[in-house]
Amino acid sequence: MNAADIAPVPPEKRTQSGIDLFLIYAGANIVATTLVTGASLVPAFSTTAALVLIGTGSLLGAGLVAALAPLGPRFGAPSVILARAALGLRGAQFLAVLLYLTNFAWIALNNVIAASACARIWGGPAAERPWAVGLGLLATLVVALGPRAVGWADRLAVPVMAGVGLLLLARCLGLPPAVFTAQGDGSQSLLRGLDVVVGYQVSWILMFADYSRYTRGERRSALGVFLGLGLSSLWFMPLGLLAARAAGSSDPGALMSVLGLGASGALLLALATLTTNFVNIYLSALAFKSLRPAASERLSVWSIGALGALLSLLSRTWLDRYADFMLILGSLLVPAGGILLARFFLMRPGVDVPALYQAPAGASRDLAWRAAAAWGLGTLVYFAAAPIGGTLPALLTAVLAYALFTTKTPGTQRNSTDNATTETQRREGTVRV
Repeated sequence: MNAADIAPVPPEKRTQSGIDLFLIYAGANIVATTLVTGASLVPAFSTTAALVLIGTGSLLGAGLVAALAPLGPRFGAPSVILARAALGLRGAQFLAVLLYLTNFAWIALNNVIAASACARIWGGPAAERPWAVGLGLLATLVVALGPRAVGWADRLAVPVMAGVGLLLLARCLGLPPAVFTAQGDGSQSLLRGLDVVVGYQVSWILMFADYSRYTRGERRSALGVFLGLGLSSLWFMPLGLLAARAAGSSDPGALMSVLGLGASGALLLALATLTTNFVNIYLSALAFKSLRPAASERLSVWSIGALGALLSLLSRTWLDRYADFMLILGSLLVPAGGILLARFFLMRPGVDVPALYQAPAGASRDLAWRAAAAWGLGTLVYFAAAPIGGTLPALLTAVLAYALFTTKTPGTQRNSTDNATTETQRREGTVRV
């Protein structure tokens, strides 16, 4: 696949296996940010409570992303295009902008995490920023060289990451018993902690169809995504939790040091940064091309990777406010997921994929305002329900509000894709479902 290919994938090209899709998601999730998500639950929760939150939130969030994954093989189009069927053209463009901007934060965050560990071993604190920028530019260079370079890099990196991950597991299991029985300080509610874990998982929701559109079969795609995200989080988040409890800090370098994984831990975080930033750059490139189809692929890739690398210079803000970042992402992405679920699985009107690339302005604008109202209401409920946990209330609110706001009324079309059906298809009486 090319870094900025937004064209639909024809059925005969959907040859990717479910195992390949699993490896994509698992490889992208066996990263330092997954460790840091587990670490962010310290010191608020006891070890037992945090493990329950990790198990519940990992599976709930992975399930939400996996529920949308079958749309890839069903329609063959990327997420930023399929979103037009639910949000209208303008709404989907806003989603693309959101994806484009938040991925800068993810790229910078990954760079800072890896640099924290690498600088402890090679260069000291003064080398942290050069490490962050260098890793960011290296990932961008690999993506710019094309899919073959990314493939070779993943083949080299993923086995090393898996091996160090197993070593990390062995070291965590050897920690003192007090780490496993530690109590929390109660500074956050359980449901608020659940929001943090779910927010991390649903941060993948904007790529629900980008990789699965190459996969054979809807069930394979759902299972591959669910297992890839769920199992990797169930593996790495508890390791981050236990290491942070032992280190008394969520700093990635401190986590590796307390486990006695100096150079090997730094290598794990550096490789993980590269492999996950391959995915981040790819997703942002798709978003950029959906907004500016005439832009060159090289410009799309370098504008994303280079700016993400420069943002790595913003000291340690990305790490210090990590939990807040997860909550903000959850407030935006959980309602978006609810709208997509309502559009494609609850309402189930027809989808004309070619028309999504040329949606008529009037119907699309009307749908965008209705979807925006449901999205905004879901986000408000997320924050209003914070004391009891915002994930489920926001999800249900977005689903119900979208279904209500976009229901057919006299003179109002239910969705833009029904209006966008071509004249030829209307004459033939065909509607794609």
